Amino acid sequence: MKDPAPAGLAVHAEGTVLCLRLQPRARQTAVVGMVGERLKIAVQAPPVDGKANAELCRFLAEKAGVPRSAVCILQGETGRDKRVLVRGCDPATLRRHLGV
Repeated sequence: MKDPAPAGLAVHAEGTVLCLRLQPRARQTAVVGMVGERLKIAVQAPPVDGKANAELCRFLAEKAGVPRSAVCILQGETGRDKRVLVRGCDPATLRRHLGV
């Protein structure tokens, strides 16, 4: 039986949940690839005062083509491993937009 969502992505009633690993203070903000079952995303911002989280949400919203308010961190606000909800975007579409 085929899995309904690719690794790192899960179906949610409001959209898609991303399980990801954040790498702050990177040279550029980009999708790096997979780390186990998590999508790795590098952001330029430092992990200070929520700047890395804000950059992550901005990047995901831009890539998914949704408003910034449609992206929220469900779990992992202060850690590198996070669960992020992208409202209004199904897993297949989000995967295509992220290029994974």
